[in-house]
Amino acid sequence: MGKNIVILNGSPRRNGNTSALVRAFTEGAEQASHTVREFFLDAMDIHGCKGCFGGHSSRDCPCVQRDDMVRIYPAVRDCDVIVLASPLYYWNLSGQLRTAVDRLFALEEGDGNLLRGRGRASALLMAAEGNGFEDVLTYYDHLVKHLQWKNLGHVLAGGNMDAGDIQGKAEIRQARELGNSIR
Repeated sequence: MGKNIVILNGSPRRNGNTSALVRAFTEGAEQASHTVREFFLDAMDIHGCKGCFGGHSSRDCPCVQRDDMVRIYPAVRDCDVIVLASPLYYWNLSGQLRTAVDRLFALEEGDGNLLRGRGRASALLMAAEGNGFEDVLTYYDHLVKHLQWKNLGHVLAGGNMDAGDIQGKAEIRQARELGNSIR
């Protein structure tokens, strides 16, 4: 039985190196009969978390804010796997992805925790000019542990300055294989 996979793509470039990893991952996952839904966050209107603790997880829109997160919440609520995809910005996830991840907190508030556990799994796809992934991996490992998600692994593609630099590199194959390996 195929898994329901949600990809939160925090790249600002649809044709950038992170998006190339997302495409390869998606090809592999769909080849393995999984359903993949990608959210290209840079094209969405998503505001930062206000820290108000006013969310209620069981509502259709669990957050008090009404923006494009209303499209993401039901997809995340119903998914088996969440893939975080981002370029490396200042040794961390992009602001687009961090904002969306912060806003997912509303699924943990109020009437029941609809984000933590539930047999979910996660993977991380990242591209960067350099290779300094240590700090972001520490954050990702802590996030996955807190949310009680199974860590399916990551593909970290350093040495990619310009859009398209990643083409033909081993990380494209690794992303495809990661998507195909999900069971």
